[in-house]
Amino acid sequence: MPQRFTYGSHAEQFGELTLPHGKEPAHGTVVIIHGGYWRANYSLELGRPLAADLAARGWAALNLEYRRAGNGGGWPETFADIGAGIDALADLPERTGFPGPVIALGHSAGGQLAVWAAGRRAPRVVLNAVVSQSGVLDLRRAHELGLSDGAAENFLGTAPDQDPERWREADPVQAVPVPVPVFVLHGATDTTVPLELAENYVKAADAAGGTAELRLVPGDHFDLINPGTPAWAEVLRTLNDAAARTSG
Repeated sequence: MPQRFTYGSHAEQFGELTLPHGKEPAHGTVVIIHGGYWRANYSLELGRPLAADLAARGWAALNLEYRRAGNGGGWPETFADIGAGIDALADLPERTGFPGPVIALGHSAGGQLAVWAAGRRAPRVVLNAVVSQSGVLDLRRAHELGLSDGAAENFLGTAPDQDPERWREADPVQAVPVPVPVFVLHGATDTTVPLELAENYVKAADAAGGTAELRLVPGDHFDLINPGTPAWAEVLRTLNDAAARTSG
């Protein structure tokens, strides 16, 4: 069963740690950051099946909740929550001495937050890699396309031309490179987040000297968070690749 912990006083500042039954993790820790275009009507419930499957395969899984637009989130609250939630790993007695890397696994809007977290300043818990699952990795382009009825502007509370510095700090494609490998998975039949956002990020990261790899996987936007699908099998393979890459 997941072990719930809090990292702040707000009702949405909590996470769930799921451990392999009866033993320490064999591979490392995966921080699951759910999507939902940063809106309050989507929650860490999306990540629970992933956490259970990962724990069954020998990973520690930290399923992270955070304030979203509509329940106290947005700029800068959501970003502060992601950083604090990941850093809370350092204080969890259940995790003391866990081997292996810490890898952020973010789906859709969670992919944007996972990549942002890899580049944050002075973290207590350092991420070793990021796996993005059809992540919204180019916020300006998402805004231009009007994805999910203007979700990016709703999330950041302003338009790009009104506060370009805020958008620069939040937008993965403008904050390259990050100091860890980023594995950019995208569903081949995804109609929710356009492939060009992933392509734009990888191109920008490569040009800036970062390490980013695009992997097109079978299935749609939600197959990536559905254990048992071919897309989820590719997520698992990529997590193993990320762990191997970061262990040298």
